[in-house]
Parts: sequence; structure tokens; C-alpha cells
Amino acid sequence: MTADRNRDSTDFEEFARSNQRRLYRTAYLLCGEAESARDLTQTTLAKLFQHWHRASAADHPVAYARTVLTRTYLAERRRRLRDFLAHSHVDSPPSVVGPELTVTLLTSLAELPPRARAMVVLRYWEDLDVHTVAELLRCSESTVKSQCSRSLARLRTRLGDAHLYTTHQ
Repeated sequence: MTADRNRDSTDFEEFARSNQRRLYRTAYLLCGEAESARDLTQTTLAKLFQHWHRASAADHPVAYARTVLTRTYLAERRRRLRDFLAHSHVDSPPSVVGPELTVTLLTSLAELPPRARAMVVLRYWEDLDVHTVAELLRCSESTVKSQCSRSLARLRTRLGDAHLYTTHQ
């Protein structure tokens, strides 16, 4: 039993080392800030370690980790939103446009509801198909399509002419 536990621990450490950056990048896009992204990544890795036997047995452990990351993000956002709504009056956030396209994009992403933001990040950053995103978020494919469409329209409106400053190749 101890040999299995040591092997599992070694396998997990190898997995964590090789995938931590990728998980962090996705977490950063979801959270919009480095500190929260680090926390989300660490929470995800802790959950994976706790259930490593099940995660390592999955057909695609990276996809399993992405699912844990996304669901942890959404659960945390729902909890924070409930706490926020219970203790404060909600005003619309001030419009902030940064000078850089990256800052503007992150600001715009932050204005999307957490579930819509997760759909956009998974669909367009992680380049997952509609079916996979629907499975990850436990919703229908039509929900993913409609939410992504609405979210992209919001981003286009918010970004305005910012796309003119990007290079197309």
C-alpha cells in the first residue's frame, strides 16, 4: 500500500509540474487577476491530489483537471455573489477602458457573468468544441451556443475598434 501511495504521489507531482502553467493560464482568464488565478490553480491541484486515484484513471487527466478548475471557479463565484448580494446594494460597475488591448479584453471579460465567461474562455481560449463545453458545464449545447454568441456580441460592443490594433496574418 505504501509503494502505491508513493507512486501515486510521484505521478501526481509529475502531472502537477507539467500542467500547472496551463491550468494557471486558464485560471487567469477566468479570474482576471493573478492572485485569484494562483489560488484557483492551487485549489484545483489540491482537489486533484485528494482524488488523484480517480483523476489519474481518467482517459484524459488534463481534461479532468480543467473540469475541476472550471467547476471550482463557478462554485466560488456563485458563493461570492450570494455573499455580495446578501450584504450590499448592487450598482453597475464603472466603465473602465485600459490603453492596451489585453487590459481592455480582460476588463471586458470580467464584465461577463461567471458562467458566460467560463464558456467563452473554454470555447475560444481552450479551443474546446461546443459539446465538450456543454459537458463540462453541465448544460445543453444550445445554451453554450447562445451564451457564447451573446457574450461575443457584448465583447465586440465593449471592445469597439480595439480589434483594429491587432495584427491579422
